[in-house]
Amino acid sequence: MNDSRKAQLNAWVNGQLSQLLELGSVDIELTTVSGDASFRRYFRAQLPEQSFIAVDAPPDNESSELFVEIAGYLREAGVKSPKVFAKNYAEGFLLLEDFGDRLYLPRLLTLQDGGMDSISEYQVESLYKDAIRALVKIQSKVDKKRLAPYNREKLRTEMQLFEDWFCKRFLGLDLSASDHELIASAFTFLEEAALGQTQLAVHRDYHSRNLLILDDAKFAEGEGPGIIDFQDAMAGAYSYDLVSLLRDCYIRWSPDLVESLALHYFELASSAGLVEGVAASQFRRDFDLMGLQRNFKVMGIFSRLCIRDNKPQYLADIPLVIQYFLEVACKYEEMAPFLDWFETNVLIVAKAKLNLEL
Repeated sequence: MNDSRKAQLNAWVNGQLSQLLELGSVDIELTTVSGDASFRRYFRAQLPEQSFIAVDAPPDNESSELFVEIAGYLREAGVKSPKVFAKNYAEGFLLLEDFGDRLYLPRLLTLQDGGMDSISEYQVESLYKDAIRALVKIQSKVDKKRLAPYNREKLRTEMQLFEDWFCKRFLGLDLSASDHELIASAFTFLEEAALGQTQLAVHRDYHSRNLLILDDAKFAEGEGPGIIDFQDAMAGAYSYDLVSLLRDCYIRWSPDLVESLALHYFELASSAGLVEGVAASQFRRDFDLMGLQRNFKVMGIFSRLCIRDNKPQYLADIPLVIQYFLEVACKYEEMAPFLDWFETNVLIVAKAKLNLEL
């Protein structure tokens, strides 16, 4: 990425901080925080007693307007999205509140690697219950009419990434007309399942890399988690964010823990009137089938990130996504023809390409 943009961003941030804090001249050197699976980059502006996050979001590729708009919706809902202190839409620059560096994922991995004794289990459950409470707030208080619909076309476009980028571009498969028909049939089934669910506000990337543990010294207890990377929010299936959270592409939990946390969500959502008329059995089906749609999408996106965007590190996360897919798809007879084809034609190549052991 062009480092001249960082220099431009740095100069803009210094100017904004000078005005915002009434400090006169400010000369801070931005330090890299991270990039993500998009074209967006994040930097920290560190002052002696406080810090800010500067965002470089090239306007040809990213919408800063949407980021600011949806950040406002989330704050109105009572969850922690970063405050926006300054914005330059023409350049794609933002100056945000700094939530720190304590992402959920490293903490969860540390707890998991420690052997999951009763204390670790309690801490893991507490983090997830915080995230679930925030999710229910979003679903209860963000007006879905203010968001673009997660419609059939969008669902299909996402799943099509599986065929175009995972099967064809990454695995090099030569698909026949009958293969296309079989894939399309599976996609249609999952589209119908998603569109048949209660439609609510959907973050669309609600997982351990986009949730932060907030510093108790700076934020009130119980305010967390900090929520980021929400700019692609839409109005879609109520189960989408939950399955993204609990069947996370980056960390795996036992089926018992996933079931327990999923039912915790279901109880809260039921009490909030979000899933009226949905039985527990239907909830589990909704959760599973929405997860399969997301699995297709993620296999394609991670392949595209490797091939197009030169981010091969995402390939390491595809095996877990495939594992989720295999474990869930076999429970639904509507997926049986596709699953047979997948195991015969796709899995054998994927195992060799990704060094899979399933």
